[in-house]
Amino acid sequence: MSGFPAGRRDALLIATGTYENPALKPLRSPRQDCEGLAAVLGDPAIGGFAVQQLVDGASYEVKRALEQFFRNRGRDDLLLLHLSCHGIKDDEGHLSFAARDTDKDLPASTAVPAAFLHDQMARCRARTIVVLLDCCYSGAFLPGAKGDDYVQVREELAGHGRAVLTATNRTEYAWEGDHLEAAAPQPSRFTGALIEGLRSGDADTDHDGRITVTELYEYVFEYLHHTGARQRPQMWADLEYRVTLARTATARRTSTAEAASAAVGAPAAGGGFAARPPTPAPTSTPAPTSTPAPGTPVEERPPQAQGLFGRLKDAFNGVESEPPSAPPSSRRPRRGQDSLIRVEFPLIETALGTLKDVDVDTAKVCDRCQGVGAAAGTPVYPCERCGGTGDFGEVSAIGEAAPCSACNGDAVRILSPCQGCSGAGRVRFRRAITVKVPGGVDHGTRIQLAGEGEVGPGGGPPGDLYLEVVELPHPELVRRGDDLHLTRRLTRSQARRGCTIPVPTLEGSKSVRVPAETRSGLTLRLAGHGTMHLRGGGRGDLLVHLEIGDKSNGRPAAGR
Repeated sequence: MSGFPAGRRDALLIATGTYENPALKPLRSPRQDCEGLAAVLGDPAIGGFAVQQLVDGASYEVKRALEQFFRNRGRDDLLLLHLSCHGIKDDEGHLSFAARDTDKDLPASTAVPAAFLHDQMARCRARTIVVLLDCCYSGAFLPGAKGDDYVQVREELAGHGRAVLTATNRTEYAWEGDHLEAAAPQPSRFTGALIEGLRSGDADTDHDGRITVTELYEYVFEYLHHTGARQRPQMWADLEYRVTLARTATARRTSTAEAASAAVGAPAAGGGFAARPPTPAPTSTPAPTSTPAPGTPVEERPPQAQGLFGRLKDAFNGVESEPPSAPPSSRRPRRGQDSLIRVEFPLIETALGTLKDVDVDTAKVCDRCQGVGAAAGTPVYPCERCGGTGDFGEVSAIGEAAPCSACNGDAVRILSPCQGCSGAGRVRFRRAITVKVPGGVDHGTRIQLAGEGEVGPGGGPPGDLYLEVVELPHPELVRRGDDLHLTRRLTRSQARRGCTIPVPTLEGSKSVRVPAETRSGLTLRLAGHGTMHLRGGGRGDLLVHLEIGDKSNGRPAAGR
């Protein structure tokens, strides 16, 4: 499919709503989840995925489908897996996905353990895997809820090159549709939001014609919030680049315009979908010319129907649902500023690595004006001073055009600012992201998160977010490079006879044997007990420095 990176785009949708074990209540939404999501993902104009479906399969059928799905893949392939089912756990808290023949008391042999799925993904050569989980793991079953006790989904499934989106957090349920007693089944809240965001294109929050994994998550989170759903989706991602899941109507309209331009000999921009020119409506009398006469009213095409989420946002914000009239000019899109946040980490996390949930105060496009900055239905005008370019005409010392002082580089003049953003086109927004901190980072290390900064003025691309590591001191261990140092003081009798002393390590306390006739200044080396090497395998050492007696010019005190 044009417009996407090279490589195959394959999706596997697994839905289980019928269970042979009476302890697992039947679910009405998984089949609808599977069919609805397959329609948008398989649409060449939206997702462009080759979709496989498995509904109400036995555990061996699900395992077989998973193994086949991840085999013989290329590095540039994009794989998407959706699971809609009950989530269960064993006595040790390990996650499994229920199949048609699952016995809750025998999850290892009759369900699909998350460890099995993890192994298949780890062996897969594709560098990008997106997992969508519409099941939960919190408490006993309630009417309409899907899931069992909470488990650590991130630890079970997250990894490099993967994005995992789950329907709930640790204390909530993955609810089925709004009307559980209705005769017609419907998609669950979570998957229904996924389908609506992809189908309507509302998930394209930066309006660039593409829906990325991050945009889809943010859309689903806000969608469920606006509709009052009692669940909060979660996301864990460790991706090499921005992953595009779908194209939107914006891209399709652009492609159609390019095709029409090419038909009349105008040069078309590169990229985009191949589209047929619009078919003219039949007329009783052919027009004498292709250009209407001056003063003749031109029939305009009706605006595209607004998506459900757009109507929900308008209703929530008190805005009329009628689409605003197109302004004669638009705000000049510019890249957002980079941001820096400092986050504290204990020594064990910087030494061994961790996944950290970080709250980020950033900016997003205003929902009311979609970045224009003007109130709904009011026009914006080109800046008179710069002529709508946003530049003042001078060049700074670093070779960049100086922004116009009248419009601050926006290129427009706004007479009726939007009340939601006061004309800025952006609003402050606080969100949580999960950051992978590699083992071996040191105090002051900065981790770059590309595209996670604030969105630019006029809906421009977001800047980058930099996370600066602040390493907290350990009560006993001192870090020097990748080695850890510890000082232990022994009595004379301990040093003479030998002893065993407890030594704190990153993995817990360990007992270390001190040989007899030990002298002050001896260093014991615990190989491989230091911090991880940031650039390369292995770990540093833990060095235990022994001292005898008290500190009196380096010699034991008299009388000891």
